[in-house]
Amino acid sequence: MSIDPGPASTRIARGLRHQILHGELAPGSRIRQEELALEFGASRLPVRDALRQLEAEGLVRLVANTGAWVQRLSLAECTEVYLVRERIEPLLLRLSAPHLRPEQLDRLTELATQMQGADLETFLRLDREFHLLSFSAASTHMLHDLVLRLWNSTQHYRRAFAVVVGVTETSATHAEHRLLVDALVRGQLTDAEDLLTVHIRRTRLELARHPEVFDTP
Repeated sequence: MSIDPGPASTRIARGLRHQILHGELAPGSRIRQEELALEFGASRLPVRDALRQLEAEGLVRLVANTGAWVQRLSLAECTEVYLVRERIEPLLLRLSAPHLRPEQLDRLTELATQMQGADLETFLRLDREFHLLSFSAASTHMLHDLVLRLWNSTQHYRRAFAVVVGVTETSATHAEHRLLVDALVRGQLTDAEDLLTVHIRRTRLELARHPEVFDTP
């Protein structure tokens, strides 16, 4: 009789996702199934199920008969991902923006303010909430899932960007967030799309100037 891996696999996926997104596991780190099973008090079956789930989310790379690793991108791969993001995230924002409720716009305003002066990890958490919230009212699920996967696969490089550029109160990042919220509140969708494109492109270009943050050329 097969064992339902659902509850345990969900718990393992949640814990491992937190470790990866918060930088506790570096890109390219080996993930050993037996260690995960011991850490979470589970058998190998829910561990494998959790790893497959995180692979679908873009956080883990599985190699048949070899093992699992935290997803790692080269500079070329990261650049390609950001080029894709520059094109599809503004589209997702346009689909979402007309349906954002007043309380969601208020929350975006709060987040833009809270990010100023925040420490690195708080900034990354709030920045992720800010952008995913701005996309959340879109009715499409396929595009949203794709954007989330791309965000997950570049999480480590967003952290690197924040370190090398800095996230001081006067940084361009905060100005762009405020302008983006203002465009959304005013219903200026073209302005919002253009601002988001510039926002993503600036990260891509800055990362290209710091190839040392990548493990492979």
